Amino acid sequence: MISRRFFLSSAATATFAGLVRPGFAAPSTTVFDGATILDGQSGELRRNWRLVVSGEAIAAIGPAASVQAPPGAQVVTLDGATVLPGIVSDHVHLGAYHGTTSGPAAQNVDVILQQLALYTDFGVTTVASMGTNSAIVYELRRRIRNGDLRGADFLVADRGIGVPKGAPPVTVGADQLDRPETVDQAREAVRSAVSRGADVIKLWLDDFQGAKLVKMAPEIYSAVIEEAHRNNKQVVAHIYYLEDAKALLRAGADVLGHGVRDQRVDAEFMALMQERGAWYIPTLGVDEAFYRFAEAPNTLDDPFVRKALHPDLVAQFQTSAWRDQQLGNPALPQWKAGLQHNLANTKLLFEQGLNVGFGTDSGAMPLRVPGYGEHRELELLVQAGLTPLQAIRLATEKGAAAMKLHDRGVLLAGKRADFLIVDGDPSQSVSVLRQIRGVWAGGRRVSSA
Repeated sequence: MISRRFFLSSAATATFAGLVRPGFAAPSTTVFDGATILDGQSGELRRNWRLVVSGEAIAAIGPAASVQAPPGAQVVTLDGATVLPGIVSDHVHLGAYHGTTSGPAAQNVDVILQQLALYTDFGVTTVASMGTNSAIVYELRRRIRNGDLRGADFLVADRGIGVPKGAPPVTVGADQLDRPETVDQAREAVRSAVSRGADVIKLWLDDFQGAKLVKMAPEIYSAVIEEAHRNNKQVVAHIYYLEDAKALLRAGADVLGHGVRDQRVDAEFMALMQERGAWYIPTLGVDEAFYRFAEAPNTLDDPFVRKALHPDLVAQFQTSAWRDQQLGNPALPQWKAGLQHNLANTKLLFEQGLNVGFGTDSGAMPLRVPGYGEHRELELLVQAGLTPLQAIRLATEKGAAAMKLHDRGVLLAGKRADFLIVDGDPSQSVSVLRQIRGVWAGGRRVSSA
């Protein structure tokens, strides 16, 4: 269950509901007392610490005995609750579906804002929308950052770049995806994306495993990467196969937006990752999502999960015909094998000290659920062999670092005040992150959960 309990004290009596209303300016200074701090960097829980937030940033953090509470500040007493950095999800999609229906009709302001608010309700304070974005996202990004609208802050990969008759195999509006046929067109697609305000550049390479899609030719993806770097933008690449991942790393790709899922990675791949300083976003749940709710229908009994689901999606999951269809899909063995390769590869790369970030592909389709998908990803990281605190660090500090967001992902003085407050000890289980008391982004309370 998501807790709604909160304890406040100040020079004047206050209530939680009146502390900071979602979408409005935060008080100039707020002190969080009696906190257990997980700063996202040290890997240690610090008890009886004080966190001082001023405006959008953390003004001070440390043992309560050594950090002074500014006079007149609002004081929130946490009684040992844990404060940790907001989750950063490096691979999502905004406005790609609504309910159980995918398509361009979902690329609208209402759907996108609903999804961004849902992310914050689950403690996800920053997301990166990796392609199929129309121009409407840029004004929403500005208004979210100004505090005019409630929701997660987000980065934009603009439309994303595929090729004719290639990936992604989705129906989108003409202004949601570029499919260049020539090197010059590929370079122009990158320049246009940058001119609109893209934070990163996304490309799709593979054939979607049996979908008989045209793969992106080396001269096209090389041109995309070169032009993106010329404009100081990272390139995030959609991959599945090991050989494609190696080819993209040789060409200079910065981030692999999915894990390798056709086989175990090899020494050459790891050497390329090391040489490039590239990032690996496993998206462990990307294949499991196809069968998760069919194979484990009792997942719907969890109120935490139900909170994330549209009623139409719940109705679909409760239908035996849909469950039978998913579990009888000829691709089911491939989905399950892909997950096993992904789990093993993620653990190996992590153990080798390579750059592993955090993302889910949530929002790309109805089965990949925003908010819940990020918590399921944490569980899968633990299943892969990471400890709870190691998994949380990927979802916070490393998630931010992969997107070059050096102002967040950790709780340190001077960083953005993006954090969630939970009941319990996250070193024991990532499920503690479900016990959310409240979520702050840029110093504003964006969810009381």
